[in-house]
Amino acid sequence: MRILPGVIAMAIVVVASNILVQHLLGNWLTWGALTYPVAFLVTDIMNRVYGPTAARKVVFAGFVTGIICSVIAAGMDKTTLRIAIASGTAFLAAQLMDISVFNQLRKYNWWLPPLAATLVGSVLDTALFFSIAFSTMLTPVFPSDEVSWANELVPLLGHGPIQPLWVSLAVADWLVKLAQAIVALIPFRIIVGNLIQKRAQIN
Repeated sequence: MRILPGVIAMAIVVVASNILVQHLLGNWLTWGALTYPVAFLVTDIMNRVYGPTAARKVVFAGFVTGIICSVIAAGMDKTTLRIAIASGTAFLAAQLMDISVFNQLRKYNWWLPPLAATLVGSVLDTALFFSIAFSTMLTPVFPSDEVSWANELVPLLGHGPIQPLWVSLAVADWLVKLAQAIVALIPFRIIVGNLIQKRAQIN
């Protein structure tokens, strides 16, 4: 199965992120923020080499893996239904958006499709996850989930205007995704080149 390495890679990223998100990195991030953006790299590589249909299969495999992780985490009291819904919704919407944007820009310079797709997908991912997980607007939908800690008013990233804490968490998370979107262009170029070369040799 040609996309099996992509499926395995996506599953590893999702599992690792679900574990590492439980451990803080400084005031505004978790270790999961460093691993999760790799999902966009996996999706873009699959899209470039095998096309959008294959990329979507890899994404859905990651989505199913995420659901399984959320069920296990819920059983261990490591997460809540609200967090699980936020995570699954954000992942699926962002990755499918990534594929769509990539396809629209496929004919342009090699670096533009993965960079633009990842940036757009990252914005959607961050906005959906943090708003669904922590915004007080959705408290009536999830009355049993305590999110008052995330809505404590603090300076943005410790220095900016006063905002709910979760806004700082979201901004920090997106800044990491932005940095990784740029850095990921290097492995994207190398891995795509190698895979295309191998396909040419096989054919």
